[in-house]
Amino acid sequence: MSVISEAPLVFECAGKRLVGVIASPATSPSVALLVIVGGPQYRAGSHRQFVQLARQAAAHGFAAMRFDVRGMGDSEGAQRSFEEIDADVSAALDALQRAAPSVTRVGLWGLCGGASAALLYCLSCRDPRVAGVALVNPWVRSQTTQARTRVKHYYTRRLLQAEFWKKLLSGQVALGAVRELARALRIVLSSSMQTAAESGEHGLSLERRMSSGLAGFHGETLLVLSGNDYTAKEFLETVQLDPSWKSLLSRSKLTRVDVVDADHTFSHPDSQIEVENHTLAWLGRIGADERPRHG
Repeated sequence: MSVISEAPLVFECAGKRLVGVIASPATSPSVALLVIVGGPQYRAGSHRQFVQLARQAAAHGFAAMRFDVRGMGDSEGAQRSFEEIDADVSAALDALQRAAPSVTRVGLWGLCGGASAALLYCLSCRDPRVAGVALVNPWVRSQTTQARTRVKHYYTRRLLQAEFWKKLLSGQVALGAVRELARALRIVLSSSMQTAAESGEHGLSLERRMSSGLAGFHGETLLVLSGNDYTAKEFLETVQLDPSWKSLLSRSKLTRVDVVDADHTFSHPDSQIEVENHTLAWLGRIGADERPRHG
């Protein structure tokens, strides 16, 4: 591992000042990591996981940048959804290349909504600088997938527990919980109609736009899923519902990693280190890949 340096970056997006931090190795890197924060948090991440990830990448010879999108952390502007940050990502890529001019290939790394934002950026911009995407517990929530996941992974387990029935018969389980189960079951039973309605009302659904973004991207792709996380389980439900996702996940340039005991943000040090190691291997594959990334 090499000695690294860190420096703040201030750059502009749509007339607003954004703030980021770049970690750089002692050498001149050709590959960089750009961490996309997609939810209501700032560039450090939960338990400073983005700080640690960026520093590990720089220590292994890659530039690494993390930044606050408009309206979050130290950046100016109004807060916005992860579905509306294409301009922020593009501005961050510009700032990264100005700070590290030797960089020619960038990997977008996102957790949850950040992963979704990375695929939406690939769909909208087809940026030739983007040579890889790392999708960590991607957010694809819809009413249908949320209901299916809750019934399959929560209520099914509860219904098999004797303690649940004891509480129900004794009146200790609120009727609201029973009504919630009934509502979830209704959604699951009408899932095909629900999915069509969601897509028709707002154009292409989020999960369809994400799959289209991945379908048109042919660079190195890393998919990391936590075993103890409902967001990851909802993503897998989406894969089961949509044959196009199944095909995409079987591509040779997509590497899937299941971190069995991990929670959503990999809060245990062992799972955090595992994600960092897979990220470093993915960045190495980006450096070795000479083929076009979009098509």
